[in-house]
Amino acid sequence: MNEKGGDCGQQLKRTLSTLAQPRAGREGVSRVIWKDKGPPVDPDSQAENPELNVLLLGSVDGRHLLRTLARAALWPRRRFHFYVLENNLEAVARHILIFSLALEDPEKMGLQERSETFLEVWGNALLRPPVAAFVRAQAGRLAHLVPEPDRLAEQLPWLSLGALKFRERDALEAVFRFWAGGEKGPEAFPMSRLWDSRLRQYLGSRYDARHGVSDWDLHMKLHDRGARVIHTREFRRWRDTGVAFELRDSSAYHVPNRTLASGRLLSHRGERVAARGYWGDIATGPFVAFGIEADDETLLRTSNGQPVKTACEITEHNVAELFREMAAWGHPRAAEGDPEQVQGGAEGSPEPAPALEPFTVHFLPLDSAHTLHHKSCYKGQFQLLYVACGMVHLLSPELGACVAPGGRLIVELAQFLVDLRQEQLQAFSSRVGELAQAAGFAPQLGGKPSDTFARFYKAGDSAPSHEDRAVESGTPPPEVLAPPLEATGWPSEDRTQPLEPETPPSEPLKLTSESQASLLEASVPPTGSQAPKSENQNVPPETKSPIPDL
Repeated sequence: MNEKGGDCGQQLKRTLSTLAQPRAGREGVSRVIWKDKGPPVDPDSQAENPELNVLLLGSVDGRHLLRTLARAALWPRRRFHFYVLENNLEAVARHILIFSLALEDPEKMGLQERSETFLEVWGNALLRPPVAAFVRAQAGRLAHLVPEPDRLAEQLPWLSLGALKFRERDALEAVFRFWAGGEKGPEAFPMSRLWDSRLRQYLGSRYDARHGVSDWDLHMKLHDRGARVIHTREFRRWRDTGVAFELRDSSAYHVPNRTLASGRLLSHRGERVAARGYWGDIATGPFVAFGIEADDETLLRTSNGQPVKTACEITEHNVAELFREMAAWGHPRAAEGDPEQVQGGAEGSPEPAPALEPFTVHFLPLDSAHTLHHKSCYKGQFQLLYVACGMVHLLSPELGACVAPGGRLIVELAQFLVDLRQEQLQAFSSRVGELAQAAGFAPQLGGKPSDTFARFYKAGDSAPSHEDRAVESGTPPPEVLAPPLEATGWPSEDRTQPLEPETPPSEPLKLTSESQASLLEASVPPTGSQAPKSENQNVPPETKSPIPDL
């Protein structure tokens, strides 16, 4: 779910206090939030490229990848290779679970059921029994597939775990077995107690006035930073219970969401011991990922100065549209069209949609950010690099060497971390610019300024003109990629945010819709009628969608 509150804020404060050192872990950030629009791409450098290689650090929950695939039909056909690097295996497991859900056969699970299941697994600390049963069934299936590469390739052809170390695959299997109920009973992961414990630690002496604190954080921070559609009632409910999306009666939510559990090394009597708990977001919430922007402007209407729709309602709409667009990937035959439909098209009826190129999601070893450039298969191979705000310390010249000439860099900023003051946000943005420059990137010019993401291009190439169309975003979902971070989280709270070396939370920090732009849009310029329409034909709206597309 969210992994970017409390601990994340404290960690980023420590990062900002040592700006001279490009290192900083994150405890509470796991959700990544992306804008629906990525940076513009040089048409000459990408137009003939039959493949798009994207490297994501800390995207956490797959929101950004889903947005990119959902918008793929609007751009020139190409094969996608997504390389995902996380700092904990719980985030890897969440990626796989969410993709399995998104590609579920529509005949087994309808659009509404899939959308609601996604929202609960992604953003709620407590689940309904039917959703918990789905998680157990999927986790049990995945636990059997991970150690068997042949069966995995047959049943999940889009997934590649070949780069993971053997011990990482074993640990990933253990995560799925825990989700499947290997340890029985709610006492194995008492989510309500863990949530309250973290909240008490985070608020300290302010705990008894927690409703006043949540109202202050919402109205004086999130609303001022662009998330005005979040309603006091829904934000307060999430702060108290961890349930962000209450799609049924409140009494139905009582099963702990084990996908938010993560491990961590703690000090006990002078020794380091492993402990399982919840170290995700408790400050920002998952609403900013899908719930503050929409393509349908009627959802953002106000009456007497107040939003007509809540962030929860906007999120439901955006997620349903995202899964509707993803149907072509889950059912390739439907996209290709059957012979009768093709024959009808020759007689004047609408032609069937062209078949989509396959895609592959590759998961890289957890500690490989500083060694990728040593392998020829990665050096200069990526057209787009995304870095969540919790992974900024990994941005280095070595990592920059993996980006191809003319490639783009998107860095998530800390705009929705409520624990940071304005001067700290500015200091963080400045530090991001310094690290990007040291890694060989120059600022992307000509686009609309954004407080959520910083965009750069690979130095040494001609600076992209502001006349080059930036890829525009559609409706948001990394924060997830989805947030990121969800962020997120789920956050990537890496609301689109990355986890700490000590075993950060498994959820991504979630960013605003603007932050949920698709990766594809960021790296592939639209051609003619294929380009999505926006209010501004020259510069895509930065805040049009919550999840940035790769």
